[in-house]
Amino acid sequence: MISVEGVQVDPRHWIGGRRISADRTFPDISPIDEVFLGDIAAGGASEVDAAVAAARSAFPTWAALSAVERGAILRRVADGIDERREDLARVETRDNGSLLRSHRRGVMPRVAMNFRFFADYAEKLSHPDLDVRGHRERITYDPAGVTAIITPWNAPLMLATWRIGPALAAGNTVVLKPPEWAPLTASLLADIAHEAGLPAGVFNVVQGTGAEAGAPLTRHPGINRLSFTGSVPTAGVIAAAAAPNIVPLSFELGGKSPLLVFGDCDLDLAVDLAVEQFDNAGQVCLGAFRMLVQQSIAEEFQARVVARARALVLGDPRDEKTDVSALVSRPHFDRVSGFVARALTGGARAVLGGGPNAELGGLYFSPTILVDAKPGSEILTEEVFGPVLTIQTFADEDEGVRMANETRFGLAATLVTGSSSRAERVSARLDAGTVWVNCFFVRDLGAPFGGNGKSGIGREGGTYSFDFYCDVKNTVFSPNGWKESSHG
Repeated sequence: MISVEGVQVDPRHWIGGRRISADRTFPDISPIDEVFLGDIAAGGASEVDAAVAAARSAFPTWAALSAVERGAILRRVADGIDERREDLARVETRDNGSLLRSHRRGVMPRVAMNFRFFADYAEKLSHPDLDVRGHRERITYDPAGVTAIITPWNAPLMLATWRIGPALAAGNTVVLKPPEWAPLTASLLADIAHEAGLPAGVFNVVQGTGAEAGAPLTRHPGINRLSFTGSVPTAGVIAAAAAPNIVPLSFELGGKSPLLVFGDCDLDLAVDLAVEQFDNAGQVCLGAFRMLVQQSIAEEFQARVVARARALVLGDPRDEKTDVSALVSRPHFDRVSGFVARALTGGARAVLGGGPNAELGGLYFSPTILVDAKPGSEILTEEVFGPVLTIQTFADEDEGVRMANETRFGLAATLVTGSSSRAERVSARLDAGTVWVNCFFVRDLGAPFGGNGKSGIGREGGTYSFDFYCDVKNTVFSPNGWKESSHG
């Protein structure tokens, strides 16, 4: 066991309802102060084989339960998450550097909701029968089998349970490979699920790196669904590995989303939405980091955003006053620093920040706003995944839409305007899986979520999740050929 913020966390794998030790380990380092937290079990092909075998063994019994029976267990898991909300919040803050106040108030309640919502949804899931020339067609949602889930470090528990919840509610069993940069809350979830009565083998956790644990999981012939959240290059490797087994994939990948601000907008609202993009130190895939502002208000918008962002408090995420914390790891910090340095060398100008925070040191990167970047340059086209915004200007609606869509990504877009007719026109023209109009990050769990272009494959949420995690069956009944009498 290792102690993190006074919470005991087991660093071993969870396979088949028991803890499994490992011959090899990898270090877990906190981004807050780069302190060593503990050695984590490093899994490989043998652990993946064992986890998939356990999941396959548990599948028939779990799948045979009714949605109501499965839902009762999943709601107990949600209750356990609520009971341990403070432990989960403190551990994840220490592990990935996100704000403790955010974990307490928003993230961990959402983790519990991921189980409750999909447990409820599965119980009501149905499709009306169809009638075709007197034949009755019945559509049903059958459990698919073993689901492999690989999740990122920026919101590890929330993004994992966003997939685990519907997969289990659908009757599947799960093998989770958590992120090596923030693995700890996945282990706590295994404890909570076990205490809630989730049968052995239904949920398994294999710790490890992508190369050693993720790779054998993605190519394993025993998995039936694969959900991955992460980068575009890694998704390409995963897709190639899964292809020989014809495994259905759900990918939530990167983004380079625009914040499109028109001259007729509520400027206070636009500034609020712009500054909100510094949440989680910019380590948010759907963040709107490209500020596209109509020329008539660009000067005032820039001045106000810079002033507001300059007032953000950079520091320890455990302090309630902190607004922006550290980046997750030294390699990622160097990556973000490289993006900004190359942009500045290439002619961009920093009107705020522009580099590491000299006072704090460590992995703290100053909130940064860049202007004058050359069209098509790296800083405008590639995902930085850090606290770095760019500002560009446009003359009219057509140019604004064109600039917004000049990206290979299409995860999200945010539009700020005071005109309802413009909102309808522009939102229809934006190439994105989700468009927010005069708001940001508002979404019901029943709504579809996913990206266009290089931002992913498929949609999840509500029925869309069950379309993926289930085998959807159509059974056609003829009105003819029955031998029994009308009395049965």
